[in-house]
Amino acid sequence: MMESIFAPAGGWMVRLVDLSGGNKCEGEEVRGFTTLMHANAFARAYVRDSVERCRWPGASPRDVTAAWHAFGEDAEVIGAGDLGWSSAAELAFFAANPAPPGSEERDWRSLDPRRLADADD
Repeated sequence: MMESIFAPAGGWMVRLVDLSGGNKCEGEEVRGFTTLMHANAFARAYVRDSVERCRWPGASPRDVTAAWHAFGEDAEVIGAGDLGWSSAAELAFFAANPAPPGSEERDWRSLDPRRLADADD
């Protein structure tokens, strides 16, 4: 499949994947992103928030990364190939650099198209 910045029919989709070993589901799919930039921003913020939830005082970047792989949630933009944001690109940075308190970097909820759809109802 050829990568494209143009949205597929129905918009871009982000799959949320629970990394905990006991989870047997395929992940939740969030649909309705009209641009690839929107989908990428949501995926990045979602993972950033997940990494921060796996952090504890005094944890090393290695500890945070291990906790995220065991208990965190990943996000992938479906069908975007190399144009889609990937947690592998920023996980080490996230683990080594805590997000500032109240940071917009973690605010995936404001980017969630499900919230925008609910507001239209």
